[in-house]
Amino acid sequence: MIKVKTFASPLKIFQAKKELEDLDVMVNRFIEDNKVQKVISVSDTCTTDDSGASIGLIRVIAYE
Repeated sequence: MIKVKTFASPLKIFQAKKELEDLDVMVNRFIEDNKVQKVISVSDTCTTDDSGASIGLIRVIAYE
């Protein structure tokens, strides 16, 4: 059975690299804790505010 999990992280000016690393840690911990054997897909997308500035990141993984 294919399952989907969504993770989100806010982005702050001059801290994006650290926030991306934290998001990686969060996703990797989920994969390890849930003993995910097969990751089918990983997708990232940015969220924006009214002016079009990036304010967050959403990462979706599909797994079995």
